[in-house]
Amino acid sequence: MNAELTFKSGLKDVVPTLFGYIGVGLAMGIVANTSHLSVLAVLIMSLIVYAGSAQFIMISMLLAGSPISAIVLSTFLINSRMILMSMSIAQYFKKDSLAHNIAIGTLLTDETFALSMNKLNQTKQTLSPRWMHGANLLAYVVWAIATVIGCLLGNLIADPNQFGLDFAVVGMFIGLLYLQIITDRSKTLRTQLIVVLFVAILMYFLMRWFPGNIALLIATLCGCGFGMVVTPK
Repeated sequence: MNAELTFKSGLKDVVPTLFGYIGVGLAMGIVANTSHLSVLAVLIMSLIVYAGSAQFIMISMLLAGSPISAIVLSTFLINSRMILMSMSIAQYFKKDSLAHNIAIGTLLTDETFALSMNKLNQTKQTLSPRWMHGANLLAYVVWAIATVIGCLLGNLIADPNQFGLDFAVVGMFIGLLYLQIITDRSKTLRTQLIVVLFVAILMYFLMRWFPGNIALLIATLCGCGFGMVVTPK
């Protein structure tokens, strides 16, 4: 990763994160196939919803015959963390058009958000719409293709977890966290590790009383506040 903020640079920078999209996308497609969804349905879902965890939940709820209202509410709660991410990244595109901001927000994911936070360390805290579009669009296309391939391969793979596909995103985020820690010079290593430890411990306890996505949202908000407190002025 370098300081370039071109469309081509966005395509190049997002490549390492694509393994996560491919792994989870294949798993999602396989699960969709075993739930008797067609390839076309999987493709449309991936293009419109474009949210891994939400799509897994939607498939299970559709299979269970849940009402549409419950599916919509569940999807909103699962993806509510994107509100925080969008608010965080929006400050870097204040001077850009509404169309650019809508396009960026529409295709923003956990992975491209984390990637953009790492990119800021190389660009003196600036981002460009061209770079974001490059990263977002390639990730979007790869996700859709991976889910379709997974659906096509569904009849050949009974248990996707035996290949470790369920760990793909976890491993990718560990790598992104490591890159963020070693490249962010605005905060000390000690401060960053303290915040990471705080959020991890808080998440552990919150998971006992809240669903995973709600716990993640609370832990994120508390982590932001805690980070402001412990960061040296």
